[in-house]
Amino acid sequence: MKSIWIHALVLLFLVSLALPLCAQQKGQYMPGQFGLNAGVQPAPGFTYVPMEINYDTNTFNDANGKALPPKPNLSLWVIENWLIYVPHNAKFLGGTLGFAMIVPVIANGSVDLSTFNKSASTWGLSDTWVQPLYIGWHLKRADIMYGDAIFCPIGRYTPGSLNNTGTGYFGNHMIMGATVYLTKNKGTSANIFTDWEVHGPRQGTNGTFKTPGQAFTDEWGLGQVLPLSKDMSKLLQLGVIGYDQWQITQSSGSVPVNGPLGNTLILPASSLPFYSVHAFGGQANFIMPAKNFAMFFKYEHEYLSYSHTLGRTIVFGGSWTLRMPKPSATTN
Repeated sequence: MKSIWIHALVLLFLVSLALPLCAQQKGQYMPGQFGLNAGVQPAPGFTYVPMEINYDTNTFNDANGKALPPKPNLSLWVIENWLIYVPHNAKFLGGTLGFAMIVPVIANGSVDLSTFNKSASTWGLSDTWVQPLYIGWHLKRADIMYGDAIFCPIGRYTPGSLNNTGTGYFGNHMIMGATVYLTKNKGTSANIFTDWEVHGPRQGTNGTFKTPGQAFTDEWGLGQVLPLSKDMSKLLQLGVIGYDQWQITQSSGSVPVNGPLGNTLILPASSLPFYSVHAFGGQANFIMPAKNFAMFFKYEHEYLSYSHTLGRTIVFGGSWTLRMPKPSATTN
């Protein structure tokens, strides 16, 4: 029994030493993409949402939330192009049926931070989000959406490479969003978004394979709309937002780690500690309802993490909808 405890302690010690060098201590989904208006499905027609995400970090925290050396020194940039199609009068389960995908996705590193201890410097195609199911319900005081998406690993991935732009494994993402209007004029809203992701296996170095544990993400926001013009043609929406991401099941398979003598050890992936990260910040939206156009900016500071990097997220972009059919003109 004593020998078993000694081996267990040695294993945990080696894992703690090697953790910053292990691949994937983060989910596939990059938090910060939702926030205010999380449950609002676009109007019928084609919607284009260009979005840039920057995640910057120079800290990696251990399982107790304490910073570990060496510093990661990473500035990850991801450029997304959301394409959303909502047919007119396409009903399903009482809601409006739609389709969404992100193509192309361009990044200077892997979105799951598989090389977060290096400075990403090589741009290339990243993995693609394909969402064949996208249902929106428009209620009197709330908008709700549900979707199911496949994260397709088409980005560059080679086990052990420092210039990967893809994750190297499939993921299934079940997402939900809700926007509840707290006032009758819908100017004040509470918002929540969730993503539950399940992963496939990924090849590692030294003949290893790892299936990353499932992850759960929530994004929340409380927003207020302010008119910028008397005719309400220009609006400003301000709000407080935040996100949380947790690993919720153990990883399986095996992972190679650097031993204390410079040798390579093969450890069970289940020995890696679970990760989590938490952030809060603000969002500003400029909206022109009649032109179906909006621009947004978000800043979120990570204030706590375990077995995960600690940094900040900046997201900015816009959206424009080609209404089909065009709304009829109103007369006074």
